[in-house]
Amino acid sequence: MSIPGTIAHMRHFDLCIIGSGSGNSIPDERFADLDIAIVEKGIYGGTCLNVGCIPTKMFVYPADLAHSPALADPLGVELSFNKVRWAEIRDRIFGRIDPISAGGETWRQEGPNITLYRERAHFIGPKTLDTGTGEIITADRFVIAAGSRPVLPQIPGLDTVTVHTSDTVMRLDQLPDSMIILGGGFVAAEFAHIFSSYGVQVTIINRSDALLRQEDQDVSARFTELMSKRVDLRLNRAVSRIERRDVDGVAVTVSNEDGETETLAADVLLVAVGRVSNSDTLNLDATGVAVDERGHVLVDEYQRTTAAGIFALGDVSSPHQLKHVANHEMRVVQHNLLHPDDLMASDHRFIPHAVFSEPQVASVGLTEQQAKNDGVRYVSAVQNYGSIAYGWAMEDTEHFAKLLADPATGQLLGAHIIGPQASSLIQPLIQAMSFGLPAQEMARGQYWIHPAMAELVENALLALPLD
Repeated sequence: MSIPGTIAHMRHFDLCIIGSGSGNSIPDERFADLDIAIVEKGIYGGTCLNVGCIPTKMFVYPADLAHSPALADPLGVELSFNKVRWAEIRDRIFGRIDPISAGGETWRQEGPNITLYRERAHFIGPKTLDTGTGEIITADRFVIAAGSRPVLPQIPGLDTVTVHTSDTVMRLDQLPDSMIILGGGFVAAEFAHIFSSYGVQVTIINRSDALLRQEDQDVSARFTELMSKRVDLRLNRAVSRIERRDVDGVAVTVSNEDGETETLAADVLLVAVGRVSNSDTLNLDATGVAVDERGHVLVDEYQRTTAAGIFALGDVSSPHQLKHVANHEMRVVQHNLLHPDDLMASDHRFIPHAVFSEPQVASVGLTEQQAKNDGVRYVSAVQNYGSIAYGWAMEDTEHFAKLLADPATGQLLGAHIIGPQASSLIQPLIQAMSFGLPAQEMARGQYWIHPAMAELVENALLALPLD
């Protein structure tokens, strides 16, 4: 049931969960005897469902199809791109997602032991929350799973134009002719692929000298090179001012390393410079929950905060900002709420991620620059897609896998793939790292289907110069 309350009064719960993303999955039948509050101001279901992983990948797949003529031509296949029916794509996607979000909210509203609060809340004392509904609540235990939000940089004139972020750009009324993207991370990379494939003239403005700089340097360099063939890429640029152009368009003034300025114009401005934890919206000091210098809620290995009886999970506390990490932490918190005398620790050793752009990028473990900086002894191997039979079929000359391993034990330290199916190809390498399987045993201890794409992984493992 929802709480319309207009008169402030107090109510106590056994458990209060702030956030309806991964935190929403905590209460199951094992929590049926608890009186639970769920607090959510935003769209029900969290970032991944509504404005993140799921809708973006639903836009990526038709983008892959739209981009296919460029991949087919070198193989002697003549395809042509006509147009995308933007409104049809958008409405198909959100016609599926919006009912899921609404259904999840209704399900919780009708739960016999769940009370749902739909206003912005903040702490006003130890384990005491102002729900914004006129009701003050307390609880024996809290879970902070309030997520994150896009960063809007301090740029003169930004507040005078229409600014889109990943939260809004997927619901544009119509497909623009041109778009400027500020940023060079995974969000910028994925939307650059989506909109350029749909026929939009895309310009990326990035303050550093490469895209995806958090990736292994070889991967970042190759991705930057390949993306520069598809979009107008302006690197080492500082944005000094943003102004309105015509009715809805924008003009962005940038300067290079030499101080030379130029003004770039587009119909739509997408800001994709990062995300920030929502911890600053909750007045956590009032309940004794500490945050780090970047605003992430501090947690121990059991996802406990610095305040007794308060847990945290997901983007609000994790620098990884990945749904699979939030889901893992949710399961840990769920267990620890149910079994306070038998706590489970989170496993953050080998956290993978993928960028669903063109090309795909996937990574797990140490990059080569991290291994060098940390003084870790390693050997590496680079295996090109074009070195395997499936790569021959594709006439691939651009993509590769890169592995790092301990030369003495053969244990994998890092894996990085840029190219088709990277997000799937990396999974056996994640498995090997997670379960301690040495590279030699992984390569020779099983059959590899020939001539499948997975031979890229097999050959990369065999190429490692191990002791």
